[in-house]
Amino acid sequence: MDSFNARLQEQILRTRSHLCVGLDISPEQLNLPASDLNDLKEHTFKVIDATENLAAIYKPNLAFFERWGAAGFEWLEQVLTRIGSGPLIIGDAKRGDIGNTARQYAVSLFDHFGFDAVTVNPYMGRDAIEPFLDRPEKGVFILCRTSNPSAVELQDVSSEGKPLFIRVAELALELNRNKNVGLVVGATAPQEIGMVRSAAPGLPFLIPGIGAQGGDLESSFTAGNTNGLAVINVSRGISFAGDLSTAAIRAEAERYVYLMRKYAENIN
Repeated sequence: MDSFNARLQEQILRTRSHLCVGLDISPEQLNLPASDLNDLKEHTFKVIDATENLAAIYKPNLAFFERWGAAGFEWLEQVLTRIGSGPLIIGDAKRGDIGNTARQYAVSLFDHFGFDAVTVNPYMGRDAIEPFLDRPEKGVFILCRTSNPSAVELQDVSSEGKPLFIRVAELALELNRNKNVGLVVGATAPQEIGMVRSAAPGLPFLIPGIGAQGGDLESSFTAGNTNGLAVINVSRGISFAGDLSTAAIRAEAERYVYLMRKYAENIN
């Protein structure tokens, strides 16, 4: 079977889309009662249906499902069934433990849920990453330079004369023996995207922070897809577009895909 990075490249070429739709849906965002799970399910399914054939990738955020306990895991399984076998699916779990614990996470995410890739926190070093890397067809996106404001408190700290996030990028390149490693680099740090790309040419990027978080689409897309490929994650900007209708959600997804295809024409 092809490596995950090869599968990702093939998926982008096949769909002509770099769009990743993040599924981060809570009752607070929909102004629903905290106990109303059925309406959340319906809206999630609406987002999936509205973005069909536009999203190359979906990224369910596990926290939004885990808060509901067993019912939430059932909902997540229903979401995976609804997405089907066409798009790639990233489990946004941000796992970061080591040893046997990390191996159990890998079995859960890859075998039980069947995610094509997961997000991993590298704070504990390679021991927190390697248990996910054994299967070339399964991808691992390592948090590198994230989109939250306080990321600078640790990620920008100097290590061996360079920002720590650059050391993470170098480690990711070193761990990419099975061609299944990528990096999470936030769109709210556009200059850093270029820095990470220079340190890790060829590694795929997952770029969040577009839309509600204020990241610039064109600069992020261009920097991420120069000397490599990047997918752009949009969550709230698509899931809660306009009047929340299917038409409004699809129109916003179409707008993102159109813009990214336009920007791609100017990248050598």
